[in-house]
Amino acid sequence: MSVTQLDHLNLSVSNFKETVEWYQKVFGFILVEKGIQDDKPWGIIQKESALLCIYEQQDLVLLDRFESTEKSIHYLAHFGLRIDNQQVWEETIKREKIDVMHDGPIRWPKSIAWYIKDPTGWEIEVVLWDNDKIQFEK
Repeated sequence: MSVTQLDHLNLSVSNFKETVEWYQKVFGFILVEKGIQDDKPWGIIQKESALLCIYEQQDLVLLDRFESTEKSIHYLAHFGLRIDNQQVWEETIKREKIDVMHDGPIRWPKSIAWYIKDPTGWEIEVVLWDNDKIQFEK
């Protein structure tokens, strides 16, 4: 047995419909499954092999990593979505008026990354690897 990839993330969101529409406009995700659980909508959105399972929880508050640390609570700092076209991504940022954190993209040794937040406030690292290849310094 081997793990071949991360299968999905399961996230609570403040507004199901708004979240589905945002991920569709920004990244091209499509809603592939939906339902109601505990009188609240849930669904799975997909873009190629990337899957996000989302559950609406309107009454919850999302603490960022700094607030969580202050309260001694574990946190998810961000999750990453890999892209393959910088020009299209930068056009999407402008078209959708996406606020890029840290005053713009960050250049890492083998990639460039834009840090953004979805409508609930989940932080996303949008990463473009040099030569579209995952690589690390040795």
